This record gives sequence, structure tokens and C-alpha cells, in this order.
Amino acid sequence: MKEKSSVTIFVDDELKPVAELQTPVQFELDTTRLTDGQHTLRIVSRDPSGKEGIRIIPFEVRNGPAIAIEGIKENAVVDGKVPIMVNAYGKGDQKNFLIIGSETPQSIPFWIFLILIGFVAWAAYYLITSAAIPLDK
Repeated sequence: MKEKSSVTIFVDDELKPVAELQTPVQFELDTTRLTDGQHTLRIVSRDPSGKEGIRIIPFEVRNGPAIAIEGIKENAVVDGKVPIMVNAYGKGDQKNFLIIGSETPQSIPFWIFLILIGFVAWAAYYLITSAAIPLDK
């Protein structure tokens, strides 16, 4: 029987591997045990002759509650008092979605007001010019 290659899977800089498996393999990474933020998946492979290969895959975990912020952007230059709205909500799990609190209220964009003002001005113009046309009987 032909020997198979093996893979050893590490997360971040841990010395203890998450798994040591024979290839081909399907592996399920449980990110619920990781903190939110940047991580790396390091896969070390060994073929039957003893040669090694390595692959490093950076990824980001975001299991915690989602955080939505309105009123300030990253690396913004601000002065004075800045009104900021913060909303945080959980996503539930892969079986249940939490709808309560998952919508973040947002202010109305200024271009909506411009469209509304333009429509009202056009409607007023249309009504005035339509009323000014004499109707012959």
C-alpha cells in the first residue's frame, strides 16, 4: 500500500497543532474558540519521502456582536463635538438568526432631501402652470 502525505494544522503561533491528519482530508475549523481579529492558519505538509511544505493563510474572525458606527469614519479628522451613534448586535448562530437589534438606524442622506425638494418644486411648477391655462368651454 502506498503511503500518504500528512498535514499538521496550526492556528497562529501555537506550538500545539489543532490537527494532525493523513491526506486527503476535510477539516472543520472552529472559529468560536478564537478571539475576534486577525489570525493565521499554518499548514505544514510532509510527503512519504519526508519533504516538507508550508502554507500560511491569514484570515479574520468576527464571531462577536457586529458593531455599527455612524458619525465618524476611520482615520477621520474631527474637531468640536461629534455626535456618534453606536449599535452592537449579535448574529445568533448558524441555525438561528437574531432579528432583534440587527438593524441599525441611520440618518437620511442629504441627497434624499435634494430629490424631495426638486420633486416638490416641480410639482408646484406643474400645478401653477396647469392652473394658469384657461379652459375654453
